[in-house]
Amino acid sequence: MREVVQVRQEVAYDCDVLVVGGGIVGLSTAYAITRAAPGTRVTVLEKERGPALHQTGRNSGVIHSGIYYRPGSLKARYAVRGAAEMVKFCAEYGISHAVTGKLIVATERDELPRLHALVQRGRENGLPVRELGTAQIAEYEPEVRGLAAIHVGTTGVCDFAGVARQLAEASGAEIRYGAQVVRIDRRTERGAAVRTADGDVVRGRVLVNCAGLHCDGIARLAGDDPEVRIVPFRGEYYELARPELVRGLVYPVPDPAFPFLGVHLTRGFDGGVHIGPNAVPALAREGYGWGVVRPREAAATAAWPGSWHIARRHWRYGIGELRRSLSKAAFVEAVRRLLPGVEEEDLVPAPAGVRAQAVLRDGTLVDDFLIRQGPRTVHVLNAPSPAATASLPIGREVARRALDVLASA
Repeated sequence: MREVVQVRQEVAYDCDVLVVGGGIVGLSTAYAITRAAPGTRVTVLEKERGPALHQTGRNSGVIHSGIYYRPGSLKARYAVRGAAEMVKFCAEYGISHAVTGKLIVATERDELPRLHALVQRGRENGLPVRELGTAQIAEYEPEVRGLAAIHVGTTGVCDFAGVARQLAEASGAEIRYGAQVVRIDRRTERGAAVRTADGDVVRGRVLVNCAGLHCDGIARLAGDDPEVRIVPFRGEYYELARPELVRGLVYPVPDPAFPFLGVHLTRGFDGGVHIGPNAVPALAREGYGWGVVRPREAAATAAWPGSWHIARRHWRYGIGELRRSLSKAAFVEAVRRLLPGVEEEDLVPAPAGVRAQAVLRDGTLVDDFLIRQGPRTVHVLNAPSPAATASLPIGREVARRALDVLASA
């Protein structure tokens, strides 16, 4: 009797770890993998023609201190650690940056308890926080008015797009631009095969999803249920025509019921002052203006039950944001709470950004970074601000998980 021998065909892999998304988190992950495990083959697929063209390259450039975030949360731990590491990284590679500190200013009496709560939170997170009275505010910002404020010394600004470019170069990974993922096949015994829009197929032993605004869609393509949907919020900015009015960074006291920080004043590393953002629903994942509408994406957002729960809970807040979006005079009114001397002609429209906010089915806005691991996959499903600040420790955490999956494959 002849013995039947089953021959298993070996799959040829193009890389060990395949990263989808060339923003600062995806590139930091590639950088961390090659440092933790030299010789690991990493490929990054980015649909645009260069790195960091969406959330990373369209934010205010602030290195956040971590004062806002719940002690012990990933956001708090990674922001505090990441801020120090980001300054060091920028200094090492000659990337534009500055540690400026910032003011958080209460302009109404009902904001004072929240301001005092931030003092306590900042100290619990190990931050240098100084409480200021009205006269002391003027020492930092002569044109700013408020009842009280706190100064956080570790806040700064940097060129996050420049950081992303440096991470790409220093990682040693193969980075393929113009590679939009359209299909993911995980029927192979190990790993995943990814097809791009131009017909290329890239095979990796582990798939890492750092697709930002499209991370939930990539998770579904990979056959995993992310249990959240990305609801895009556009943040609209103005440039201050009289930048001498603002010396550094000035923020209002945030509303703890909503994950946005309110209209603030940011002197960037280039000396210009950005004002914003407000937060309005975007009609596309990359909807940087009211004229950018992608019906399929807008319909998918509307079909997610969590979107309607958000609208019911926060409609008053949303109306105010929409009003500031559609009326420059209303936007100026909000700015004058902090900067009374600003005039409407002082505000020049600047490029907008879009925040990828993960939302649960019941309308809960995911407050912390969200990373989920599955067989042969790691998905980064919520990494809005302060993800750029925290990108180096986030990258190490995602890299650790990816290498664990690789070791068990």
